[in-house]
Amino acid sequence: MVAINFRSLLLFSAFLRVFLIVYGEWQDTHMEVRYTDVDYLVFSDAASLMASRRSPYERLTYRYSPLVAFLLIPNSIIHPSWGKFLFSASDLLVALLIHAILKLRGVPEKLCTYSTMVWLFNPFTFTIGTRGNCEPIVCAMILWIIHCLMNGKICQAAFWYGLVVHLRIYPIIYALPVILVLDPLNFGLGNKPNLTAWVPGEIQLTQRLYSTKVTDKNSIWLIVMSMFTWRRIIFGLISGFVFFFCTGFSFYLYGWQFLHEALLYHLTRTDPRHNFSIYFYHLYLHYEHDVTIMEKLISFLPQIIVQLVLIFRFSQDFPFCFFVQTLAFVAFNKVMTAQYFVWFFCLLPLIWPWSSMKLKWKGLASTLLWIGAQTHWLMWGYLLEFKGKNVFIQLWLSSLLFLAANTFVLISIIRHHRYSPVFRRLELAASKKPGKSD
Repeated sequence: MVAINFRSLLLFSAFLRVFLIVYGEWQDTHMEVRYTDVDYLVFSDAASLMASRRSPYERLTYRYSPLVAFLLIPNSIIHPSWGKFLFSASDLLVALLIHAILKLRGVPEKLCTYSTMVWLFNPFTFTIGTRGNCEPIVCAMILWIIHCLMNGKICQAAFWYGLVVHLRIYPIIYALPVILVLDPLNFGLGNKPNLTAWVPGEIQLTQRLYSTKVTDKNSIWLIVMSMFTWRRIIFGLISGFVFFFCTGFSFYLYGWQFLHEALLYHLTRTDPRHNFSIYFYHLYLHYEHDVTIMEKLISFLPQIIVQLVLIFRFSQDFPFCFFVQTLAFVAFNKVMTAQYFVWFFCLLPLIWPWSSMKLKWKGLASTLLWIGAQTHWLMWGYLLEFKGKNVFIQLWLSSLLFLAANTFVLISIIRHHRYSPVFRRLELAASKKPGKSD
């Protein structure tokens, strides 16, 4: 088998994305169905307003941080496709970070390259940036946070975490696992923690590291106090300061309109448009009725329960924890569109080397099930959107089927994952000393 050079692969991927951007311009001009994502038009209009020293929120449906519009100001100065090139460059940066993270964990070069290909040649990912969606920037920031944590760069990780939560609120779900990872048993007295190397087929220790029974009151007090370590405090202070500074400055510039559109809207949104979520039909039926804030927030309860279970089970293997958290969060969200899939696709290559699921059989079956359930939903969505058919019930039932498919895939991935904590804990290191039995 011919070896694949990572640099050549990255160069080919760059040419592919440039070609798609150029092709998209042609399709937008000559065909009825546009290639460019409608969100890109929203971004561009908001950036044009900002360049004119007006509020980007004068553009209806702009519900993002003003930083996104600021990054796209060159759209009206250099070229309308500036943002697409920026997002596609972030797409390639994601690939570089995937490769770098896997190398840090000791994964062989060949497997690193194949894992990176899962991102580079996924149709969802190489079209998302070229169509003008900003998600690759968010993905790159999350991967950079993982890279910083693995290198013990807590301040950098905290800075970028605060910024990415301001930019896109959903990464707030990673706060608790990051806090749990910043454990004295992971970092010790040094700044850079010891990484656990990748070993093919190795089953890592799991609950043994956390099964010590504590009976002494002083020991319990020490454990409680150990939760407030300087790394955790520094991470919380820096990330909190960055988030509140960016949010406060945006509020100073654009007032309550920014706060509602960029933050509060996503917490209490009642979007009646059809989407993959099982909640869409309920929201559609009750769109013009008065709904209390408590009723709007209650839909987060299933998400919270699932998140807590996944966090306390997998937090030390935090790339995998991030992946299953994100997949579960998207599956149970009130609104789910195709662009949300990119949130967990960028994390999939990071867990690939630790999976025992064979692509030829169970992996292929899971992939086909997921794509089939999505295609089934798209069929009913097409009949509703383009043919005007009254198929709301069928569309809702297909949403239930898609949720079942997502749940099945999530459980399958968990069952076939070889749990591998990223850091070599001091407890484990002590147990490996000569004369100590396992």
